[in-house]
Amino acid sequence: MTYGKARFLDSIAQIDAPSWNALAGTEQPFLRHEFLLALEQSGCTAPRTGWAPRHLIMEDAAGAALAALPLFLKAHSRGEFVFDFSWAGAYAQQGLKYYPKLLTAVPFTPVTGPRLLIGSNLDAKAVTANMIHAVLEHARHGHLSSWHVLFPTADTAAGFDQAGLILRRDCQFHWYNKGYDCFEDFLSTFTAEKRKKAKRERRRVAEAGIEFDTLHGGDMTASLWNVVYEFYADTFYRHGHEPYLNLDFFKRIGAAMPGELMLKVARMRGEPIAVAIFFVGSEALYGRYWGAGGNFHSLHFEACYYQGIEYCIEKRLQRFEPGTQGEHKVPRGFVPTLTHSAHYIADPRFAAAIRDYAQREARGVDAYAAAVQTHVPYSKMADEELRF
Repeated sequence: MTYGKARFLDSIAQIDAPSWNALAGTEQPFLRHEFLLALEQSGCTAPRTGWAPRHLIMEDAAGAALAALPLFLKAHSRGEFVFDFSWAGAYAQQGLKYYPKLLTAVPFTPVTGPRLLIGSNLDAKAVTANMIHAVLEHARHGHLSSWHVLFPTADTAAGFDQAGLILRRDCQFHWYNKGYDCFEDFLSTFTAEKRKKAKRERRRVAEAGIEFDTLHGGDMTASLWNVVYEFYADTFYRHGHEPYLNLDFFKRIGAAMPGELMLKVARMRGEPIAVAIFFVGSEALYGRYWGAGGNFHSLHFEACYYQGIEYCIEKRLQRFEPGTQGEHKVPRGFVPTLTHSAHYIADPRFAAAIRDYAQREARGVDAYAAAVQTHVPYSKMADEELRF
């Protein structure tokens, strides 16, 4: 059975916010119309930056949106956090074009979440099949090399697997709230040695005279945005990269989604010295960016991790996703958590080779996550409750 007609959008502005948001839901901010529109209006996602919107809408006969899927035509693989540079290199060696490609993801945001946005009271399995078919036909018609779906939920990834896409696994480090009443309650689940180290890190920051303001988008002034944006941008410059997001984006998202944007601004003698930028969902906190105007002992751990954990405990949020990579998160209470991606590769020869690679890679990821689990700071009883 066919559910709706497929329409591809060159801009999120080609669908009204209530229609899109009714499908995107409220669990996390990254698929909201306001978030995607701020990316476009600020110029962060545009053809000139290699992020050309191609969002898919499934519509009924009257033009009402039944389902949606975020989609971009990508001219490169930057800002994705699921690395396929070697695949692109292999294509080039064979004289084939890997770019442009299709990408379903939240730009610059490696968080797990829904990717197939399907309205209620519909046959989700049938709609999923229709949407996948529409994207694959779009890829074939455009002679595109591939389609990549990054960080879908586990059940969505299983649906892509059944449709014949290649699955990959990776590992992030997340924090889970076990109903803690306060930060000390959380630390009480650590072994004595790890608890002592965490307290020492926090004490170093406090003894340096560093204090924190918890601000949301609506609390930010233009002058403070100018200051903290420089901290954010400097983190990229020091690693030889241009910032993914510009100041205009942050100002737009702070105004459009004031409650969902949260900043921890570190101050010394009243002056801002660092910032950690978060987004707030209905159940989880998402750590995104950090920057500092100097080198301060343990400040990164305090601003990006401990302050976020305290916020989750205070607001009764169930999960804290601080971003990709970073085994240094583990001694601070984060545990290995498997993530997924799904990939359609048009060329059958490359598809077979990549499928074999992904299967071998998955075994390595599983072994890595199991090995890291042995180093979490929790006592044995708490560790057993938090296994991935």
